[in-house]
Amino acid sequence: QMRLVESGGGLVQAGGSLLLSCVASGRTFSIHDMAWYRQFPGKEREFVATISRTGDNTSYADSVKGRFTISRDNAKSMVYLQMNNLKPGGGATYICDASDPVSDFNSWGRGTQVIVSS
Repeated sequence: QMRLVESGGGLVQAGGSLLLSCVASGRTFSIHDMAWYRQFPGKEREFVATISRTGDNTSYADSVKGRFTISRDNAKSMVYLQMNNLKPGGGATYICDASDPVSDFNSWGRGTQVIVSS
């Protein structure tokens, strides 16, 4: 089992910034690719960003490219999502995901809510 706990969400004005964090426990963190997803009320979960095990490779959804940055600290078993120039919209829950393609393992956190006011 792998436990993922997100933090850092909250209410922010449009154009503002937030730093989300996700701490992992229970499995060796460095063997997992990590990702952030988000889910707006009534909508399906959508991909936001992913980072490879070593942090060398990242990928972003077009909607956040240039505004969000994903990073990780394997020594601390943490992954981060720096969100800048946030756009107004209903509250989205940002969810941390860990995956190990070798063992076909996947785990999700419970998420942290981000509300961007206009």
